Amino acid sequence: MALPAYADGTQAPVFEAQAFETNWYYEVDKQSTWQADLNARVAAIEGIFEGTLGVYVQNLATGEAYSWHADRPWYLASLVKVPIAAQVLAERQLGTLSLDERLMLSRSDFVDGAGPVIWHDPGTPISIRYLLEQMITVSDNTASDMLIDRVGLADVNIRARAMIADSGGNPDDIGPITKLVGVRQGVYGQLHPDARTLDGMDFIALRQHRLSQRAAALAQRLDVDPSTLKQPDYDHAFDAYEATGENVGTLRAYGDLLASVYKEAASGGLGAQPSQALLEIMQRTTSGNNRLTAGMSDTTRFAHKTGTQHRRSCDAGIATHEEANGPWVIVACSRGPVAVNDHERALARVGDALRYSGALGKP
Repeated sequence: MALPAYADGTQAPVFEAQAFETNWYYEVDKQSTWQADLNARVAAIEGIFEGTLGVYVQNLATGEAYSWHADRPWYLASLVKVPIAAQVLAERQLGTLSLDERLMLSRSDFVDGAGPVIWHDPGTPISIRYLLEQMITVSDNTASDMLIDRVGLADVNIRARAMIADSGGNPDDIGPITKLVGVRQGVYGQLHPDARTLDGMDFIALRQHRLSQRAAALAQRLDVDPSTLKQPDYDHAFDAYEATGENVGTLRAYGDLLASVYKEAASGGLGAQPSQALLEIMQRTTSGNNRLTAGMSDTTRFAHKTGTQHRRSCDAGIATHEEANGPWVIVACSRGPVAVNDHERALARVGDALRYSGALGKP
């Protein structure tokens, strides 16, 4: 399938998506062997995991779906960066931005977390192409907020809701997406409202303290009496922030969002170019090598995005396998332990369960 060039004259990469003759998304009223087998395996994984798991799987060719706590609200963490990328690439398609455009990094852009952008000096001009790559493949938070500032947070949220609706899902099943520095302001704001005035450098300094010390460190930074804090500790503050619904959604709704990306890539229409490009970048993700992909076979291709926050981890994407009738939307999240390694082991076991259930072809 030959695709025309982008508005800036460059050719879009081609992800190997194929259109379907079937009504590709809607769930069918039958149960296959892989669903029952997967259910038993996921139950066993959660039984030894000191927390809870959520899993949503759907075969986009047949419509068959599997859900484990997928209709509960989950904190999606950096999974929200997929619609940010989708908005950037859509604007590139329209010609309102170029990936070669450079954004000036300022000290106020800095956000704690993974990724190399924070190690550049303030005043460095950084291309949107580089920011987009780092935001998806290594989940760079500073890159994410710079891109949000460029395309507009309101348009990112409109894009996310439209993607879910495009797959027949309910856009209200995902709460508002915020900037990553807004997450920090929201969490610490549950401890004290004045924390919402802090910037990224303040939160970088607070992160240097142990979890058990962060509430006291915030009180000292704000010069307030610790007895005035509204939550007893960081754990409770994050739980209270999650309850606001920001960056929270059901795994089924997020599966709808991913399905829309694949459908557009396979359509050959106007939306194919940005969706193709997004899937190509997601295939280069390296931040989740110890998660779902660790349990999948070497012949399974997984275009995905990870998310990690306090006691919460996710991995989600589109899996294809030459011996499987697919592709497959897979969304998995975990909640509970402090150690990220515990979450990664559980998610790797989910990948293994998917493989040996027969969902992704022969084990």
